[in-house]
Amino acid sequence: MRSVQRTFPWAGLDPGLLRDVALVCLAGGVVGVSFGAIAVAGGLPVWVPVVMSLVVYAGSAQFSAVGVLLAGGGPLAAAATGLLLNTRTAAFSLAVAGDIGRGRLTRLLGAHLVTDETVAFTLARSGPARRTAFWVSGLALFAVWNTGVLAGALAGDALGDTARYGLDAAFPAVLVALVLPALRGDRAVRRSALLGAAVALAVTPVVPAGVPVLLALAGLVLHGRGRAA
Repeated sequence: MRSVQRTFPWAGLDPGLLRDVALVCLAGGVVGVSFGAIAVAGGLPVWVPVVMSLVVYAGSAQFSAVGVLLAGGGPLAAAATGLLLNTRTAAFSLAVAGDIGRGRLTRLLGAHLVTDETVAFTLARSGPARRTAFWVSGLALFAVWNTGVLAGALAGDALGDTARYGLDAAFPAVLVALVLPALRGDRAVRRSALLGAAVALAVTPVVPAGVPVLLALAGLVLHGRGRAA
């Protein structure tokens, strides 16, 4: 019991955190249903999106990889596309490395749960509450995402054209709400975010989907200089 408490501390488990996590899980579950339905409706077996979600667990990378497969690309091309889009999590992992916990198994599981949302939840808090936010949001989102993907895959064509529901706007809206507290409280973060946003917007018309997010990491250079000053 003590080892479990050390790995998953519950300090900072406040109603506000649970409410925010629930809202993000709602959006994640809906998008997961969409992903499963798109993959199966496009001709992939049910097990492909389900296993991919358990092993890869990266929404944008999964959508891109399935898009490559449905367009006639091979598994290697799909995997390369997913890996390229998911390289941003390397920087995210550095930001929350100290909040995951100790031990190889704990850090391995924690690394698998690093997403845009879990990092946003973690960085929005301080002290022991950061680790609580990471594990609560990470475990909840993982469970809801995979449940949604399974439901969507089993439903298949029954959902029709999922694009008409406007699900692509759900996650961006949620992420903006999560990062606003950090932007209000730190001038260096605001400068970095503005630079990253400007870079992403500038290159969006000329690079493949997902690449603008990677190039937006250029904002970290300005953040480092601001801290040094």
